[in-house]
Amino acid sequence: MIEYTLVRSRRRTIAIHVKNSGVEVRAPIKMPKREIDKFVASKENWINNRLAQSISNAEQREAFKLEYGGTVVFRGKEYPLIAKDGNRTGFDGERFYLPPDLTPEQVKHVIVQIYRRLAKIYLTERVAYYADLIKASPSAVKINGAKTRWGSCSSMKSLNFSWRLIMADEAVIDYVVVHELAHIAEMNHSERFWAIVAGVLPDYEERQIKLRALQKRLNAENWEE
Repeated sequence: MIEYTLVRSRRRTIAIHVKNSGVEVRAPIKMPKREIDKFVASKENWINNRLAQSISNAEQREAFKLEYGGTVVFRGKEYPLIAKDGNRTGFDGERFYLPPDLTPEQVKHVIVQIYRRLAKIYLTERVAYYADLIKASPSAVKINGAKTRWGSCSSMKSLNFSWRLIMADEAVIDYVVVHELAHIAEMNHSERFWAIVAGVLPDYEERQIKLRALQKRLNAENWEE
């Protein structure tokens, strides 16, 4: 029997969450323990696969580090990371450059700051382009450090994007931009919302698949600071 932590609440259904190499089962307050055990047993193969993936991701995150001579991804393409005399940091179209003699943690911090700057410039441009097509008027474009959401649209029509989105290829970035712009008209995921998205990007489902692939990659990389 798989060991798990049981959390009861006023929910109607049972759910299994695998995280940090452990299993948490969330169940209704009055559900009998034997029913919960039976449900968990029926999901044993799925749980073991998720546990194995969780452990593998943890090991990869532990080993992840950025070093001179390595590469980082920007708009879907890999670019070299080099040391350059002086204190300036940036991206020149062919490579990311930063001062020499930085530790891997310092290198990562610098790259994140560069990503943030590049994301602000590029995403603002793409929002302006698609806002004109959709006839939407966002109040602002902001870059944040969200880990689980690529973008969001506030009730005040402010669009927020994770700096991590700048790693995606341009087609995927455009999908997230259009997705959030569509929320200005429809603050939900109704048929009308998806009609707006499809009207601009008929292949949006293919772009979603690519976005999930990037999320899978980032799950195995440690971009925490």
